[in-house]
Amino acid sequence: MKKNQTLVTEFILAGFSSFPDLQTMLFVLFFLMYIITMMGNLLIMVVIGIDRTLHVPMYLFLFALSFSETWYSLVIIPKMLRDLLAMSKTISFAGCAAQMFLFHGLGGTNCLILTVMGYDRYLAICKPLHYPVLMNRQVILRLVAFSWTGGFLISLTQTALVFRLPFSGSNTIKHFLCHLRTVVRVACTDERTTEVIISAISACGLSVSFLFIMLTYVFIILTILQITSTEGRQKAFSTCASHLIVVIVHYGFAAIVYLRPNAPGALDNDTLMSIPYTIITPLLSPIIFTLRNKEIKGALRIAISKKLLTPKDMKY
Repeated sequence: MKKNQTLVTEFILAGFSSFPDLQTMLFVLFFLMYIITMMGNLLIMVVIGIDRTLHVPMYLFLFALSFSETWYSLVIIPKMLRDLLAMSKTISFAGCAAQMFLFHGLGGTNCLILTVMGYDRYLAICKPLHYPVLMNRQVILRLVAFSWTGGFLISLTQTALVFRLPFSGSNTIKHFLCHLRTVVRVACTDERTTEVIISAISACGLSVSFLFIMLTYVFIILTILQITSTEGRQKAFSTCASHLIVVIVHYGFAAIVYLRPNAPGALDNDTLMSIPYTIITPLLSPIIFTLRNKEIKGALRIAISKKLLTPKDMKY
């Protein structure tokens, strides 16, 4: 390292600086999407929490997913919204490391919760007689704990690999968050080995969990096709439809961000390419689970009717 180079103590998140005339419009758009996302996830958690008929594995996993996605949005979007209106778009060195760790940890947790939700649907449809024993509350807690532990262990490994690099000179990150590959690119050393390693970890984690989910659905579909009644097949498919749609959306957008090649110039559009995964996916997830789930909608209608029922309307 040259003597006239000083260590980086903060980073500048360039974010949407390339679109100065759109800053206010983007703020309004992303703020509305953020509010809808938070309200959707909180609504799911409240409904599941107060309705004891929903205290079954499928909805307890959905509660865990909504809880994780709530924090996932909190880690990224408030800072991004502030930067859209602020003149100074800086983040401290420690703050950048913390944001990276939490963002990727929660993202990994979401992937693993979706994976165990697929496993839950497999047991419920393919092994219904053994399901109450195989998926009891203790197993649910262990699977949720595994999801959080696994997600954050992977994130810790990747974050440690990135921040062991020396940073001096340029401190401008071409992104609205401290994303793995964009931060690696501002290190003052040959970052190709580290970039390959963290990309391989991301690709491996995404591929293994996605393939596991797809494998469970192969068995699920084969089992459903053996059901003789049309009503039985439709009911079985309906319990899996929301989860499968969210999986396709979640992993589809994640693949765009994490499975792209590391060729020079591949990160030029990282800011725009990350919007679907960081903002749109958390928005769509609660909407899909709410609109396509009869039990959630039924519990929501009951909760609203109880709220609207005034004391004078009640019969004693």
